[in-house]
Amino acid sequence: MTKPISGFSKLTKEEKIDWITTNYTHNKEQSKKILQTYWNQNGRIQQLHDEFIENTITNLYVPQGIAPNFLINDRLYAMPMAIEESSVIAAASKAAKFWLKRGGFKTEILGTEKVGQVHFLFKGDPAKLNSFFTYLKPILLAESASLTTSMQKRGGGITDIALRDKTHDIAHYYQLHATFQTKDAMGANFINSCLEQFASTLKKEAANYTAFSAQGKNVEIVMSILSNYVPNCTVRAMVSCPVEQIQLTDQLTPQQTAEKIIQAIEIARVEPYRAVTHNKGIMNGIDAVVLATGNDFRAVEAGVHAYACKDGQYRSLTHATIDDGIFKFWIEVPLALGTVGGLTNLHPLVKLNLEILQHPSSEELMQIIAVAGLAQNFAAVSSLVTTGIQKGHMKMHLLNILNQLGADENEKTILVQYFKTNPVTHHGVELQLKEIRK
Repeated sequence: MTKPISGFSKLTKEEKIDWITTNYTHNKEQSKKILQTYWNQNGRIQQLHDEFIENTITNLYVPQGIAPNFLINDRLYAMPMAIEESSVIAAASKAAKFWLKRGGFKTEILGTEKVGQVHFLFKGDPAKLNSFFTYLKPILLAESASLTTSMQKRGGGITDIALRDKTHDIAHYYQLHATFQTKDAMGANFINSCLEQFASTLKKEAANYTAFSAQGKNVEIVMSILSNYVPNCTVRAMVSCPVEQIQLTDQLTPQQTAEKIIQAIEIARVEPYRAVTHNKGIMNGIDAVVLATGNDFRAVEAGVHAYACKDGQYRSLTHATIDDGIFKFWIEVPLALGTVGGLTNLHPLVKLNLEILQHPSSEELMQIIAVAGLAQNFAAVSSLVTTGIQKGHMKMHLLNILNQLGADENEKTILVQYFKTNPVTHHGVELQLKEIRK
């Protein structure tokens, strides 16, 4: 039985690999070779990757592709997308090409406000706490000034601090609810530093506030942390065209197609089981660009899904209507992103991807990524209401199946041609491969 290890983080990379392959793999030497195969041949770049996280032993590659022809606010973009799922980039590219001839995508920033909170317990007189906060607020701003100077020079900083009474949820629970502008930085470190300073000031000033009882002076700080729920850091992306231009299949008229798309969106608005998968497809596009630009896709995911149930039920993030013969399709989504700081200044490929995107500001990146989500959703819903999702997806998945079955290049060429006119299933591919090999 494998025993717990002490001091693992202090081992060298090679020692970590030796321990993990000895204790948790069947073939130690083969496992080592696999891990080393994924190291970058450039030692400096590999060291950079090693230092991004703790206890690094290798790199897990995610394929990166390009979805071209995105016309956004009359400017043409090629979209770097990092994702492992088949058909995502093809779908995004198809949607980009479709809307390129119909005016492209239009976007609008709705807000850029980010949030952080100091969570604390107060057992004194609530009325006196409100008076105390009036006294405290300018002190909070003054004592965090050294942290905000650089951000203020760039046009950001603390925009407000409010006291929130949450005692109806938890006894004695209150918040300092602060809002921030962080410009082109995602701002997590900046926000958290400010919050920890707020907490220190709050505790110190409460202890010396003469109007408080002894119990009131003993404020208990529970935690100080930013929130990834950013409902006021949002962007809208939209496409529109005359209904007669929504010609996607010979089996449906443009009017019928547009109406079916609207019906599909309405179902995702009212049915959570459908909405989750609907929004997952949107995140296929969003996450792929978030990851390619060195941003935190887990934070984006958390914030987006919270936003999807902001009215008490989980719903579609996209909307569609027909108004006076014009088909409109749009998304409103929260995106807290950065184009400076973090990996954006360190990762060579992230820096290249931002160059490919023409060095966007954080607001421009919000708009680009919202478009990626909208395009992905349009492609998915269009397929669902016409040919079905599996026809196109399985075509793209064909090479994965062939690689799983060990097909050589000649066999791949033959079978790719065959399945251009035949439905793709794993069993069907297996049978055709056997026929070729006979």
